[in-house]
This record gives sequence, structure tokens and C-alpha cells, in this order.
Amino acid sequence: MKRLPPLRLLNVFETVQSAGSVKRAAAELNVSLSAVSQSLRQLEDHIGSPLFDRSTRPAGLTDAGRILLKAVTENRARLTEALNDIGDLSNAPENSVTIACTVGFATYWLMPRLEAFYLDHPDIVVNVQTTAQEVPQMSAGTDIAMRFGDGRWRDGEVEHLFDEFIEPVWSPALANRLESAGDTLASAYLIHVEFPDPNWVTWPEYFDQTGQKPAGSARGLRFSNYVQAAQAALSGHGIMLGWRSTNGDHMEKGLLIPVGLPVMHSKSSFYVTLSQQSRRPDTARIVIEWMKAKAETSSAGQTP
Repeated sequence: MKRLPPLRLLNVFETVQSAGSVKRAAAELNVSLSAVSQSLRQLEDHIGSPLFDRSTRPAGLTDAGRILLKAVTENRARLTEALNDIGDLSNAPENSVTIACTVGFATYWLMPRLEAFYLDHPDIVVNVQTTAQEVPQMSAGTDIAMRFGDGRWRDGEVEHLFDEFIEPVWSPALANRLESAGDTLASAYLIHVEFPDPNWVTWPEYFDQTGQKPAGSARGLRFSNYVQAAQAALSGHGIMLGWRSTNGDHMEKGLLIPVGLPVMHSKSSFYVTLSQQSRRPDTARIVIEWMKAKAETSSAGQTP
């Protein structure tokens, strides 16, 4: 196995690339031009391959240089993430609990209920860490992960929170507008959320599972964020797939109403996972028991 080069040489190499020239890199590192050039030569000698194509002006990276730059950049990002996680471990107060969940779950289910939690537990601080994945990973500072799936995870204690029911919803304003114009359901846009997660339920899957035919514009409106899609539905721009976990409160308040199509019982459910690495398992369990109690009294997960 080839021995790693000195970190200072990798730092010079990365600085030259980010600065765009040896001259600017020398100024940034506060060293001479010859010192930068010598470091690059030492790095190439250590690796055994040229990193720059010096036949061009400005010199470009060789294939070996591109491979090394990618590795240096990725590992710097990993090191930064690790240092941040270590900082979270050392800086978090003993009475705090960190929950990882999606933006949609945090916005529409968790955050509206936290005020009630603080009334019952004023001595516990709940930190919310949002993620794009329906199955958030357990980082070093995460105590609890809210996950949507089959519950088969081995990195903590998994408990079922609630089932998920999905049905098409729209705003009363859109429903009234179409009715006044004499238009049918098929004239409304479908609001799509393009989410790279196998557990995410899309319109094609909903139609397939419920035996329905597509209704609404084939073009539709497309979003990469469920919160943005929900806002579009609330504003009367189209029909969206309403998840009881995130749209249940909107439906209870009448801000979104069922279109009248079948309700789909998702094969996946919401689970709460207590991390094996949690430094505050007893405090985290208090939060979990509270969440389970709230889930029992909320519309999310209730059988239609």
C-alpha cells in the first residue's frame, strides 16, 4: 500500500487549483513562488506521476491530478463533517435531544406540536435536524431519527409511530373555482413532488395502487420539496397527494379538502428510532413517549 504524502503538500496542491495559478496560491499561502513549485514537484515525486500538464498555459490537470483533487476535496468535506459532529457532541447541553427528520415532517407535524412539549417538559431542549432523505442517517449528534419505511433498521431501537394514509387533496378555493366555471376534475393540474427515495409515493404509484386513471394536466406542477408543493396546493394551484402525517392539520382546519378519490394505505409507515449512540437515551425516551402519545391523538395515521 502506497504511503500517504505529507498533508502540507496536498494543501498546496489544492490551493493551487482553487486559486487558479501558482502565483495566486503563493500569495494566499504567504510563501514564495519557488516554495509552491517545489512542493508540487515533491508531491508528484511521491505519487510517481505528473499532476499538471505543463505543455499548456495555464497548466491543466492530468488524469492523475483530477483523481487526486477529487479525493482531496471529498476527504476534506468528510473531515469537516466529522469535526462538526465532534463539536455537536461536546457542545450540546445534557438536557438536549436532537431529532433528524424530513423538512415536511418537521414543518407540518413536529414543529407545531413542540410548544405543547415545552409546556410539559420545560427543562428539555429539542433540536430539529432536517434532511432530504425519508430515512435520515444517524450522525454522531443524532439521538432520534424519524423514518418512513418498513422499520427494519439495526442502528437503534425502532418503534412504530403511525401508519400513513394518502389521498388527493385540493384547496376549497380551487374546488369552488372549477365548479363555478363548469370544469371537471381533469382540468386541474396535478402537483408532483420529485423525491429520490424509493419509499416516496408518486402519482403513478397512487393510480396503480388504487386502480384509478390519471386525472389532471399531464404537464402538472413539479417540485423537489414537499413544503413547496403543499404551499402550491394551499394557494389553489392544483391537486396534490396529501399525506395524513403532514397535511392532517390542514385538512382538520379545512385548508385542504379531499378531492373524492380513494384513500391509499401506504405499505410504509412512520417509525421513531432511538440511536444506539445517543448520549442521552433516558431524555430521548421521554421525547419518544411524548411523540407516540401525540401520534395517537392526531389525524396522522388514523384509519379513514
